[in-house]
Amino acid sequence: MRIHFKNLTCVGFEEFCFELLRRAGFSNLDWRKGTPKDSSPADSGRDIVAHQQREDVDGSRFSDVWFVDCKHYSKAVPPTELQNALAWAEAESPSVLLFIASGYFSNPTKEYLEKYKQGRKPRFRIKMWELPQIEHLTSGRRSLLFRFDLIKEKYKIRPISQIRKAENEFNDKIWYGRKPANVDKEAWGPELKRSVKRSLREMEKKYGKKNLLVDDFGWGMFNGKLSALRWVLGDEWDMLDT
Repeated sequence: MRIHFKNLTCVGFEEFCFELLRRAGFSNLDWRKGTPKDSSPADSGRDIVAHQQREDVDGSRFSDVWFVDCKHYSKAVPPTELQNALAWAEAESPSVLLFIASGYFSNPTKEYLEKYKQGRKPRFRIKMWELPQIEHLTSGRRSLLFRFDLIKEKYKIRPISQIRKAENEFNDKIWYGRKPANVDKEAWGPELKRSVKRSLREMEKKYGKKNLLVDDFGWGMFNGKLSALRWVLGDEWDMLDT
């Protein structure tokens, strides 16, 4: 399955890599983003620290530490972009240093790494995941691809933002349809009556009054659509509270 990362920022790609590793069975993941903002501070050459649980033939368990450096580039990743992570790994000695690219590493980059391994003989293993490896690792994980909007297929799930917008629309329409026939006759206080009337006018302006006054068939369609949208968003079937 062909995927793309054009809709992701660099931070979004880091989040994708974190979630991919988690679903692949890694534990004790540490995304070194360090801030709730939509940006990452300097990370000393690594973005994620993860642990892979291993078992010897005698049944004893141990954990390999992986340092992960994520590269989200529109062009091939050059050799200079690997140096910080390599220097940091030399100092900290992880089990594995993994570079993940949203596209590809340039041929000079691959040659640079081969020479580095031959000349420095590092105590850690070095791995590179490019787009083909990512496509293989995400095979069968459609929910992950949908979550990050990565699928190039013509037919795919709509973005969550679009689903929520539709859910809000039918919630509004059903709320409008449940209004009392005459608000003025309700045993409500004056302030509540004014608030309800104001909300009704806003609905009519937003959707058009003729689109809110429907027959029994239209009412059933509204309820069915709202129920389906909420089910997709995680609610139980027939959750029609407004």
